[in-house]
Amino acid sequence: MKLSTKHSVAVDDRISWSQLAAYGFGGLIPIALFNIAGQLMSLIGNIGLGLSAFLLGVVMIIPRLWDAVSDPVMGHISDNIRTPWGRRRPFLLLGGIAVAVSFVLMWWIPGHSQVSQWFASAESYNWFQLGYIMFWLLVFYTSCTIFEIPHGALGMEMSADPQERTRLFSAKSFLGNLFAMATPWLLALANMDMFKGTGGTTVDGMRWVSMIIAAVLIPMSIWWFIACREPGFEVVKKQQKERFWHSMKVAVSNMTFRRLVVIIFTLAMGFNFVSLLNYYITIFYLYGGDLKAAAPLLGINGTIWAITGLLAVFPLNWLGRRLGKKTTLGIAISLMFVAQLTKIVCYNPSLPYLVIIPTVLLSAGMLMLFTLGSSMLGDICDEDDLKTGSRSEGSYYSVYWWFIKLGTAFASLVTGSLIVLSQFDEQQTKIVDHLSGNVKLALEGATQNDKGKALQSLENSQVEAGEIIAHFKWKSSESSASSAHYQQLLAQAEQISSEVEALAAQSDDQKNWSAPLEVLIYDIEELKEQTPTAMLRLRIFEIGLPLVLCVVALLLLRFYPLTDNRAYEVKSLLEARNKKLQQEG
Repeated sequence: MKLSTKHSVAVDDRISWSQLAAYGFGGLIPIALFNIAGQLMSLIGNIGLGLSAFLLGVVMIIPRLWDAVSDPVMGHISDNIRTPWGRRRPFLLLGGIAVAVSFVLMWWIPGHSQVSQWFASAESYNWFQLGYIMFWLLVFYTSCTIFEIPHGALGMEMSADPQERTRLFSAKSFLGNLFAMATPWLLALANMDMFKGTGGTTVDGMRWVSMIIAAVLIPMSIWWFIACREPGFEVVKKQQKERFWHSMKVAVSNMTFRRLVVIIFTLAMGFNFVSLLNYYITIFYLYGGDLKAAAPLLGINGTIWAITGLLAVFPLNWLGRRLGKKTTLGIAISLMFVAQLTKIVCYNPSLPYLVIIPTVLLSAGMLMLFTLGSSMLGDICDEDDLKTGSRSEGSYYSVYWWFIKLGTAFASLVTGSLIVLSQFDEQQTKIVDHLSGNVKLALEGATQNDKGKALQSLENSQVEAGEIIAHFKWKSSESSASSAHYQQLLAQAEQISSEVEALAAQSDDQKNWSAPLEVLIYDIEELKEQTPTAMLRLRIFEIGLPLVLCVVALLLLRFYPLTDNRAYEVKSLLEARNKKLQQEG
């Protein structure tokens, strides 16, 4: 459905390409660096410093929760501060520089042997490192908030035209996601000898890579401060300052705002709850537990997701101009709905690469959803200004993201509960991994003609094989519905145990071990196969929950009152009011 009235963009409302680029590159912080820090710190802290993955996970939650809490505070500060340079622009400079500095310092985790000697034990030293990481992550995420909340609010002010706002947030999504694709390359750079040094670790490499990023980010912060305009500040600076709780109450009591938040929140949570399940389905359903075989598809799928997200900004802007934001948001939700439906067919072990189809649809829908959400928020702020005479973009933007971020932190709990409900057998994969690891060590010993290492690894393999046999016997007796499945795995495990025992008995001719050990490693991977019931439940959860919530969101969208025609009507009324105020002033 086309817009009932064709609107042209006034000269004063047009966003120049230089402004579009300056604002769009700001997506580097909230989209790229924000996620890079979260992903790489957990990974590198675990594999580079040997810190507990579980404790790192706990440490990562605390800054995330703080990030959600600090957003409304920053939104209120940004709305009520008055400086010679505006309400938002100073924070682009201060926040950008703070992000650059804290991003560097978070990687300078004390790891020298002389530092570790200060502590009574290795455990206490690890706690010190975890504390260091948490402190600088708190500083980093606070710095991101100082930048992002004013930056997002500024995007709603740089133009009074609803469609120009969509262009602005599309540029931010495009450039932010473009830089986010570089995450694997940062890891690769950090592992190059020129950065980590001979005998250095990934952490050593990230220290120098982060300094390169900071060297780029600080000049860009100056550019954002100088280039981004804040046209409404002349009117706003005369506006009376509001108390924090009053600003929050105004935002939350706005019916149109609540409806938009519920729509976006419903969809974001629906997909956040099950996002991790896709990995389980790919590895354990499409590839029967063979992570090595599944890895290429996971990598390709991630790349296609990122590329689709980049390209989707172009049809988004075209559809927004032709059909309006509300209808385009309906199309985005419909794409996500269809993506879930296609998974019923595309989750096919015989043709695993069919999952690329729902990936493309879902990535396009998600990009449109979040870009339009921010743009529509600007229209809500216009309508609120018309009713109250006060502009509070910072408060609205921060409360909007408060709901999304808090829900995201909560999602991990729901995801864990769904995995438990599916009856996924994590102990099975753990024991099989240990068995596979010992057989691989035996192969390495045989290849290196290290008889002692090969024999020891084979003896450990026999112990692990005994554990997996006992586990399958217990599961077979415990679950009558899956008894046949576990009986089949039990027979395979007993055969593997016999082969390991036979190889250990041929210790005088270890050169002949290599070929049978390679076959054994392949056979062991098949022991990870989960029960059909668990895989069915995972697919039902992963497909069904977002599918239902897409329907709910589409129904809620029908009652969303702020159309594009209404947004342009509000724009005209605001221009007339502000012109009158200027004449009177």
